[in-house]
Amino acid sequence: MSPRASKTRASKRRGPAPAAAAAPADAAAGVPGEDALETLIGDYLASLEVEKAASPHTLRSYGTDLRAFGRWCRRRKVDPLTAGHRDLRAYLGELDQARYARATVSRHLSSLRGFYGWLQAAGLRKDDPADALSGPKQKRHLPHVVKRAEMAALMAVHGPFDAAGNPREQTVADMRDQAILEFLYACGARISEAANLTLGQLDFAGRQVRVMGKGRKERIIPLHDLCIEALVRYRDEARPQLLAGRTSDRFFIADRGGPMSADSMRIMFKDAVRRAGLDERTSPHDMRHSFATDLLDGGADLRSVQEMLGHASLSTTQIYTHLSPKRLREAHAQAHPRA
Repeated sequence: MSPRASKTRASKRRGPAPAAAAAPADAAAGVPGEDALETLIGDYLASLEVEKAASPHTLRSYGTDLRAFGRWCRRRKVDPLTAGHRDLRAYLGELDQARYARATVSRHLSSLRGFYGWLQAAGLRKDDPADALSGPKQKRHLPHVVKRAEMAALMAVHGPFDAAGNPREQTVADMRDQAILEFLYACGARISEAANLTLGQLDFAGRQVRVMGKGRKERIIPLHDLCIEALVRYRDEARPQLLAGRTSDRFFIADRGGPMSADSMRIMFKDAVRRAGLDERTSPHDMRHSFATDLLDGGADLRSVQEMLGHASLSTTQIYTHLSPKRLREAHAQAHPRA
């Protein structure tokens, strides 16, 4: 753990340390120097990493957003430590005028809320200027789902049978890539969760997997027979050849013998989508959407799907009900006394 993260963990026990407030200021501009602001941002990101278990992607995004806000403050000669509600509204307004996507503006707002909330908790501000800010209304897009026939074509790209059902000889890479595709669809895992999967998380005897999700929250998901078969074939035949005498606790191994990264998995997935003749916009996350929708279509209750997806709020899972009108009609017909 870095000294900065250790410092943050210690501050959690003793209360936030306002040491950064004493950092030198840029007197000519009337705002904190660039180094001082960078120190504050760095300490905030370290606290997110230690206390909130924020992902590297989240830390990069928040850091980028806050540094962009710092540059805006220097141009406008605004002190970030004393910036008010109107200053933050002006900054977000400029992003909107520059035609930033609504989701991007909302992410910048989230970054500012977290940062100023942390400054207030650390005693560096008495108020939180971002507390009353509201973001742009988001357009609600229904998740893209891979249809059954498309899923069969995708699974045939690296599978033991081709699209016509004829047996084919799998290479070592085929066995691994097939196992990844089956795993993503079988349990609705995120691509990062598949990349970080370890041998110890898989319980082949119990036919289930322990997935470590966002915020290091663990969830247990059953695995079906076809997925188990693909994972076992890869584990017993392909994985030892990929490791070539090396050892690794990561389950999915790259061609050169190291852990297979999420980016490598995305590249493999895009290639499989192209070879299967699917819409090239299809993403690994669409496998997660398909998993949830197919479960609901098959009669699974919303709470169970929420638990398997690892959603903190049921409202997040409810978007999949818009994709399953048939299931809703059937549930209504079975449950309503006058149906």
